Amino acid sequence: MATKDPLGAERRQYIRLDSVFPVQFQLINTATGDSVSAWLQGFTNNISKGGLCLAINNLDPSLAPFIQNKQVRFSLGIEMPFSRTPIAALAQIAWIQQPAEQPGKYFIGLRYLQISPEGSAQIIRYARMKKLFVPLALGVIIALGTAFAVGSFINLNLVRGNKALVSQLVKILQESSVAKQKIKEINKERDDLQVRIEALKARIRTVEEDRARLSEQTKLEEANAARKVAQLNELIEKLSAEKTKIQEALIALQSKENTVTEELLNLDKRKASLERANLDKMYQWLKIHQNPRTGLVMSFEGDSDINNWAFIYDQSLALQAYVIFSDFERAKKMLEFFDKKAQRQNGNFFNAYYANDGVPAEFIVHCGPNIWLGIAIVQYTKKTGDTAYLGLAEDIARNIMKLQDKDGGIRGGPDVEWYATEHNLDAYAFFDMLYQMTSKPAYVQAREQVLGWLVQHTYGASDLPIKRGKGDSTIATDTYAWSIAAIGPAKLEELGMNPDRIMEFAEEHCAVEVDYARPDGQTVKIKGFDFAPQVHVARGGIVSSEWTAQMVISFKIMADFYHQKGMIAKSRSYLVKADDYLAHLSNMIISSPSPSGQGESCLPYATQELADTGHGWTTPKGNSTGSVSGTAYTLFAYYNYNPLELKEQ
Repeated sequence: MATKDPLGAERRQYIRLDSVFPVQFQLINTATGDSVSAWLQGFTNNISKGGLCLAINNLDPSLAPFIQNKQVRFSLGIEMPFSRTPIAALAQIAWIQQPAEQPGKYFIGLRYLQISPEGSAQIIRYARMKKLFVPLALGVIIALGTAFAVGSFINLNLVRGNKALVSQLVKILQESSVAKQKIKEINKERDDLQVRIEALKARIRTVEEDRARLSEQTKLEEANAARKVAQLNELIEKLSAEKTKIQEALIALQSKENTVTEELLNLDKRKASLERANLDKMYQWLKIHQNPRTGLVMSFEGDSDINNWAFIYDQSLALQAYVIFSDFERAKKMLEFFDKKAQRQNGNFFNAYYANDGVPAEFIVHCGPNIWLGIAIVQYTKKTGDTAYLGLAEDIARNIMKLQDKDGGIRGGPDVEWYATEHNLDAYAFFDMLYQMTSKPAYVQAREQVLGWLVQHTYGASDLPIKRGKGDSTIATDTYAWSIAAIGPAKLEELGMNPDRIMEFAEEHCAVEVDYARPDGQTVKIKGFDFAPQVHVARGGIVSSEWTAQMVISFKIMADFYHQKGMIAKSRSYLVKADDYLAHLSNMIISSPSPSGQGESCLPYATQELADTGHGWTTPKGNSTGSVSGTAYTLFAYYNYNPLELKEQ
């Protein structure tokens, strides 16, 4: 015989929960309406639209008869999770169950007599949500797990694809370099053959002249002359045959040159396509590393010692990259941080902040980084027409001018006494830009005073065109590049300086060719610019990606300068150098080392890690550490963007 469910059909209407919540109750005499008990505590985990199952532990035996005889009603205070006040209800007994093995414990089925519609709806809504929570949670977990797996798979393929793109570019650059070397060898061989042909032609002419002279001699010498004429005829035939052979070799060489040239053209087309793709990847790297909270970009990806540091010089470069690509919302996010959130010291920004929360990472204030932030703001203002942050740039300028001495030079910072050519060149460009934007005479005055200091203290020596600073004859490559970029070759000529000599000096003393061990294990030759003359440091030559890109921009400025003068050949020679160094920079492109970087393209700071630059700091550690300054400045070089000049849009 089947056992009947003791709770009957009533129980089957309940929504059973996986947890309980408290219910206060008071027994009310059905006949008189008087309270039979004080407020007591019960629990429920079974709820229906019309009532609930109340569980009572250790019921007072004196109250049991009232319940068993159904002589009472229940006044309820149902305490719902996340609700400040209990839901009030009045209920009657529908059924009672008392487990035999647990005296004093009761399960009582209650049917509501009075309850507000809102309270009833709230209880049922909670019960249904609670019932659905576990399967929903499991579904969400499964969905998230699936999404993570799919995302990881996509990310893995993306990283592989980006790394393959970098490898293809490096391979094409190597093949292009080999083809160019072949053309150089062919050209040399062709020139040698041309020289030999010209020499043969000259010799043939001489022999023909001798033959003609002998033919005119007197009849007395006719026999002897005839013999000599025959000898000369034979020599002419030999020389002509040799000439023909050389000409055939020259034709074959020209055919070979055409083949190699066509091969080089095809390589250049593929290289251009891969370079564009990698340029996009480089910009993507700058985008994905912008922190969504602060708008800052960590300066070096891969060096744990300065992990998450955002140097404000690098922020200036990243911001200008966003402006070049018309990504103005990203630029504004960074500007909002500096305008409203960044901690300052007497109005000046610290050299570095943490990218994730904006807290200062280095409590040092130098003029150069502050000036570069101002430069980025002016470039943004010029490109967008948005003047919201121009006041911030002028605040920076006012603080910088407070550090200008009677000679017009600007100290390295409020707490230092040294003067550097570099930040004074920056200041010259910054003040000039602000004057163009505001027409305020104060900026002209400050600009000209800086220029006077530069002429007096850093320019002019025949053996050392540019000093690193006041009383400092150390050679710094960036001061040469930035002299061309900030002041310009025309103005330098007006000052009695020779811009060609500046560029020649930098090449003679700072250009190097080194072996670069790429992260994938391949070793390639890189030609570029060192931070300082190789002879001045023990570590041997290294190539700085940032400073090489700066020199590329200066080569292009010189090319434009001579093109405007109509000196096309000289202009072309500077462009060839710019293109050559750019190609070598492409050989330094690496794939992002971090999972968040997704294998996007970037450049390391230099070809050696932890190397002495010769200027008081070392290169970052890690052979695959991505650098914002190296990546951003290489983008500038490709797009011929001079950050120290305000150009008409």
